[in-house]
Amino acid sequence: MKRIFTRYPGLTLLVTGAIVATGFAPLDLFPLTLIGLAILLWLVHEARTIRAALWRGWMFGLGHFTVNGNWIQHAFDFQDKMPPQLGYIAVVVLALYLAIYPMMAAGLAWRLASPRAVGDAATPPGGSYVLVFGAAWIATEWLRATMFTGYAWNPIGVVWLPLLGIAQIAALIGTYALSGVTVVLSGALLLVAHRRWRMPAATVAALAIAALVAWQEPPPAPDGPAAPRVRVVQPNIGQERMGDGDFEPKLLAAMIAQSGQPQSYPRLVVWPEGAVNYFLEDGYPRDWYWKGQPADTRAAIASVLGPRDMALVGSTALEFDPRGELANIGNSIYAVGPDGSLGPKRYDKAHLVPYGEYLPLRDLLAPLGIARLVQGEIDYLPGPGPRSLAVPGFGNVGMQICYEIIFSGQVVDRANRPDILFNPSNDSWFGRWGPPQHLAQARMRAVEEGLPILRSTPTGISAVIDAQGRLLASVPHQTAGAAEVPLPRPLPPTLFARAGNAMALLVAALLLLLAIAIRRRER
Repeated sequence: MKRIFTRYPGLTLLVTGAIVATGFAPLDLFPLTLIGLAILLWLVHEARTIRAALWRGWMFGLGHFTVNGNWIQHAFDFQDKMPPQLGYIAVVVLALYLAIYPMMAAGLAWRLASPRAVGDAATPPGGSYVLVFGAAWIATEWLRATMFTGYAWNPIGVVWLPLLGIAQIAALIGTYALSGVTVVLSGALLLVAHRRWRMPAATVAALAIAALVAWQEPPPAPDGPAAPRVRVVQPNIGQERMGDGDFEPKLLAAMIAQSGQPQSYPRLVVWPEGAVNYFLEDGYPRDWYWKGQPADTRAAIASVLGPRDMALVGSTALEFDPRGELANIGNSIYAVGPDGSLGPKRYDKAHLVPYGEYLPLRDLLAPLGIARLVQGEIDYLPGPGPRSLAVPGFGNVGMQICYEIIFSGQVVDRANRPDILFNPSNDSWFGRWGPPQHLAQARMRAVEEGLPILRSTPTGISAVIDAQGRLLASVPHQTAGAAEVPLPRPLPPTLFARAGNAMALLVAALLLLLAIAIRRRER
């Protein structure tokens, strides 16, 4: 077996990268992720040249991101300007680009710490090499999340959610740094295979101590007859219904039906992204109200609200210039009160999805027949960034729409820390793999920030997540329903909530310093 691996390293790592992707939801086979990363470290270490090391890292990334991003293909099934088969090509093309980041990590680790880089073909992998690989992984994973607007989907650290105690380490150092620590742990497996025990033992001990330090039990939610509750609504009406002539009224009716009725306690009722296909704001030019009057839509929402209830509703916002021409379109969240009034502020999505909410290089790509995956010809414009809105009776609510929740360290207004985060989304585009992966990443944001999260989607998975990333309640995929629980409470700001991704830089630097210390001691 070893001879086959070393004889065909590119093919081996292509398959290994695909296997590593099974550690994420919905399969959650995280032990395979650890083993696969150990194989990556071994075969990169064995590369004879920097070019071979880069090639091996790139092949790993190609296999990994092709499987990891397979859900993207389904987005092409819901528009008619491009053939659905193009979705399979899009997944591979994206993987060709994303594979650059593990390629860079492999090249850095080989150049800086592999004995092969200085002509020593006999020395097996050592602790310094493993630590440098972990530091390089942190740096390149952070780059992946930031370059060209960023693609932060599924950092390796997310695989720890089935072992929530280990996942709590993200409250100290964040998910990108936890990914680097995961690579180090996989490297420790490689060292054990070479009968080196000291560093693996130290790694396991450090993980256990960090998990114990990070664990904080959230305060219990008030649960009396007058205690506030949250209700997360899921209508189970997906994108395939958008062409139906009665789509808008049927969706609104389903949302209202799942919102329940006023109770003796106050309720925060939350709806998915884009759940209201009517405009909610007054004051637009008259010609734009072809779907009905905003006051009537707000009154329909308010009909299910008691006197102390509030609803958070996703819709589209328009802004016009002085000539009455459309100047801006926003993917927005509104607070609707029991009298049908809108809150004084709305939230506009800031981190937009390329090819979904806007078409990059439109003047170049549109003539080639490339279109947005989301219906409409007008690009959305980004809002100002994370914001907390005061919702009467429920405290400060931070807003993150759909894709925004995946960006570690970028989800909270740090000048006005919220008590809870609301993450409406539309995951009906993304098949069976996308929704559980999206939910998992929302849970990691809860761990990092010490904040509960409310997730509402049209077809699932909708959920209430506590400040430790645990699911308090959920509505399964492709099921109509609602989840209602007492309003969960936040933890005090975590170390990561205070420092952000400076912790990733700090952990990467510490790994490099330890690698230098080990190298000098070995000499």
